[in-house]
Amino acid sequence: MRRRQLTSLRTTEKNRRGVMPEALKPSIDRIIASLDREIASLEQLIQDAVEQHAAWRHKRDLLTSMPGIGPSVASTLIGDLPELGSLSRRQIAALTGVAPFNRDSGNFRGKRRIRGGRAHSRTALFLSAMVAIRYNPDIKRFYERLLQTGKHKKVALTACIRKIVTALNAMLRDDKPWHSSFA
Repeated sequence: MRRRQLTSLRTTEKNRRGVMPEALKPSIDRIIASLDREIASLEQLIQDAVEQHAAWRHKRDLLTSMPGIGPSVASTLIGDLPELGSLSRRQIAALTGVAPFNRDSGNFRGKRRIRGGRAHSRTALFLSAMVAIRYNPDIKRFYERLLQTGKHKKVALTACIRKIVTALNAMLRDDKPWHSSFA
């Protein structure tokens, strides 16, 4: 959580830098540099904590075996989504907020939409999905197939996030590293 707070502060300062007079920009640059050092220090603390805890280290190794999941996303999922690996695919999709929910009432059939869930985990998975559709051949193929069938890019990306989180759940549940049969 502290890393997210510092990252948010850094973003605010970077945005503020663009509208400030030139005379004030060095002050903002010093604050941004200080925040960068603090974030790097926190990331090192997080990595050290994961290294010292055998179960977390094992989870990180399994999670990072999937192309598109890096150490930062793995650490976020370990911290924010400890249930990963112990729930069903539907439960984990709902918990992360990528499961479609209907809006039906009587004879009315509304659109299915995603909602709820853990926003920070979903954000980390969104970023990893953006990487995965470029570098993970299975996710890339799935994404392109959805686009060819006429799905909007955001809908296809959300489907990729759901596929990623259910695959990660299965990997941790079965205690097996990534291979393409999970996709």
